[in-house]
Amino acid sequence: MTRPVEVLFIIHFFFFFFHSFAVNFLYNSLGTITNGTDLILINDARIDSSVVRLTNDSNQFSFGRAYYPTKLTMRPSTNSTTLSSFSTSFVFSVLPEIASSPGFGLCFVLTNFTSPPGALASQYFGLFTNATVPVVAPLLAVEFDTGQNPEFNDPDDNHIGIDLNNLDSIVTEPAGYYSSSNGSFVPVSMKSGQNIHAWIDFDGSNFEINVTIAPIGVPKPSRPTLNYKNQVIANYVSSEMYVGFSASKTNWIEAQRILAWSLSDTGVARDINTSNLPVFSLPSSSSSLSGGAIAGIVISCVVFVIICASGGYWFWRKKMLKEQEEEEMEDWELDYWPHRFSYEELSNATDRFSNENLLGSGGFGKVYKGISLPNNTEIAVKCVNHDSKQGLKEFMAEISSMGRLQHKNLVQMRGWCRKGNELMLVYDYMPNGSLNNWIFDKPKKLLNWKQRRQVLADVAEGLNYLHNGWEQVVLHRDIKSGNILLDSDMRGRVGDFGLAKLYQQGEIPNTTRVVGTLGYLAPELATIAAPTSTSDVYSFGVVILEVACGRRPIDMSKENDDEAVLMDWVRELYRQGRLIEAADVRIREECEVEDMEMVLKLGLVCCHPDPLKRPSMKDVVAVLVGAEAAATPKELLGDLVHGVDDVGDSGGRGGGGDPTEEAPLQSEPPV
Repeated sequence: MTRPVEVLFIIHFFFFFFHSFAVNFLYNSLGTITNGTDLILINDARIDSSVVRLTNDSNQFSFGRAYYPTKLTMRPSTNSTTLSSFSTSFVFSVLPEIASSPGFGLCFVLTNFTSPPGALASQYFGLFTNATVPVVAPLLAVEFDTGQNPEFNDPDDNHIGIDLNNLDSIVTEPAGYYSSSNGSFVPVSMKSGQNIHAWIDFDGSNFEINVTIAPIGVPKPSRPTLNYKNQVIANYVSSEMYVGFSASKTNWIEAQRILAWSLSDTGVARDINTSNLPVFSLPSSSSSLSGGAIAGIVISCVVFVIICASGGYWFWRKKMLKEQEEEEMEDWELDYWPHRFSYEELSNATDRFSNENLLGSGGFGKVYKGISLPNNTEIAVKCVNHDSKQGLKEFMAEISSMGRLQHKNLVQMRGWCRKGNELMLVYDYMPNGSLNNWIFDKPKKLLNWKQRRQVLADVAEGLNYLHNGWEQVVLHRDIKSGNILLDSDMRGRVGDFGLAKLYQQGEIPNTTRVVGTLGYLAPELATIAAPTSTSDVYSFGVVILEVACGRRPIDMSKENDDEAVLMDWVRELYRQGRLIEAADVRIREECEVEDMEMVLKLGLVCCHPDPLKRPSMKDVVAVLVGAEAAATPKELLGDLVHGVDDVGDSGGRGGGGDPTEEAPLQSEPPV
């Protein structure tokens, strides 16, 4: 029989043993911490006075991460189905140098690695990758986003979101707090430089996350700003995880600072003393004024008024001359084609660029619908700003070349206009919008299989023209369903050449900037930034699978992680001989099985991980267009389709096998 003293000893032993691994800290000021001991500071993260700065203003592309050096124990054991809990609060400040510049923000993160695999240094909070699959390691982030990226369904440029292995937040809420007195919602601007107090309560037993923010001085509101409760959280939490902060920036300066931090995994985090924290703002000429200074200002104002009165005409005339100069065509503009519109023409056509005519906006500019006189032609006007006249001149030279592209399956450029450093590009208006609006979610009218096949054939012909049909090779670099537009006859056209590049035939592309959209980027671009025509083929292969399956390339809402990445899911069905199950259930009955399987296999071949084994766009056109054209020799069509069917087969049509083991079509070498 165990004696009481032994029981008491065992209780004390377990109490001190387990609490020796508890994480409980409070930094009222981060100015005295030591890198490696108190915090792990990565890349550009550094101690700046009494705060942690996550990015470097002097670097064009910058990212930084700050982690607590001891991992949190998030599961009692490796195979445990329950999660541990923790509570944290911190104070942060985000201050852009230019209020109108694109925002970046920062995020609080739980991750397996201090440097997540494949993360881009200059984008996506410095955590996420631009590859075609989400981050491999379990990663859970709470983003405090001060920018709007339509590609990731951001609701606005001032919101909070929860990211699960993907930048497309599983849930978002506007930045603000609920008043404890009357329950009303009070908006809070997270990019004004003011100190924001944030609380995050992770309830592992209930799979629940509560995020609350408020300005410094406001007690923690009783109602959280954001609440998310779902057992799916367990899929993104491993046994032990680092906890900390991460941020990134590109061209624009945005100071992201962490001022104080408290965390506990054994209870509620301790309160932060916010009374002595520094306050940040952009340099201002305003200051406290003495009586003498006020008198001096009054006298100066009187003198200024006199000067303004006497020189008013001169200023007015200078303004008129400047506006006239902006409208006048400079010598270097005379060579550019196509038609040059006047600013007044486009302003009138778009009802002075009214919000009612706004078709969409993104990182490259805003697009407005307009009516061009005298023929009442519908047009789309894209407005682009450039920082310098030299950069504008170089961009104009490229746009002018692309304006000469003539093909029935490209959105035709009709003209342009320049006013100062603002450039307006005029395109044909596509009344039926983009392809993704007719396939995903609940479209106003579902695109049937015949129409989808036609759109794929149209786009293939357009891309083939870009790669092979002109004096230069045009790499689009952002092929996706959102950039495929439908005209009045529901025919597909390739649009949005904002990221396109031109190269001479045989020239090797030379660029270090990776651009495009997550889910559509070829895997080789993660290590080799230079794009090729095969990169466009890969993106088009993803579009083929989208159209045939009626699914987005990455869908984190799927309960089964194996189905989250469209390409991997289709490939696995092919290996199992169940390829037809990938077809969009809404149109499966109206298409022939053989035709659907051929299109799905073509999509897999285009997405081959080896760029040298992907088909050229000529081959793709031969399959998509030749299958319907009676004039196409049956021998050629049979060879191509037979090659597609044999990809990865282990002995017959639809058999198991890996469609990435051998290439069915002869590919051209990279441009």
